[in-house]
Amino acid sequence: MLRTALHTDANVSESSSSLIKQAGIVIGASAVIAVCARLVLPLPFTPVPLTLANFGVLLIGLTLGSRRGFAAAALYLAWGAMGLPVFSPVGPGGLAQLFGPTAGYLWAYPVVAFVAGWIVERGPFGFVRNVMAGAIAEVVLFAGGLSWLAIMTHSWQRAAFFGLYPFLVAELLKVTVAAAAALRLRRSL
Repeated sequence: MLRTALHTDANVSESSSSLIKQAGIVIGASAVIAVCARLVLPLPFTPVPLTLANFGVLLIGLTLGSRRGFAAAALYLAWGAMGLPVFSPVGPGGLAQLFGPTAGYLWAYPVVAFVAGWIVERGPFGFVRNVMAGAIAEVVLFAGGLSWLAIMTHSWQRAAFFGLYPFLVAELLKVTVAAAAALRLRRSL
């Protein structure tokens, strides 16, 4: 009986320690997205800046998987909604940013991280799978961003001009670098 009680206490202690570790990983990952979002290049011809936030979201999703990636991106949005300075400094910040020109991209972040992580979890881990997962997740990101821009501009053509064409080359680079970096990071976790 004493052995069972000690064994149960050890399981509870390990479970609590694991939960704290996982929460720390998600909080840290959310902070990575926030730092990436602050690295921005405003483009004069579009209300959508070139930012590394979606690189951070891809990196987190590919590295941590679907559930923790989703949680980290959702926490990032919650921090921004509370007014913490985690969004791109080009926008108004806070809740206003979640309804501005970049809102479609922002709201897609948790889904992007989930999709990237889910695809990576479903097969052999490697660079090609990471690139494929990142590319599919980017399609989800741009579907959300362009849909919102189309509502705001009343035109799919304008939405593509403002929110897709200027970013294609940069996005290919972000997907490739995130795929390679996630390989190294995932091995160390």
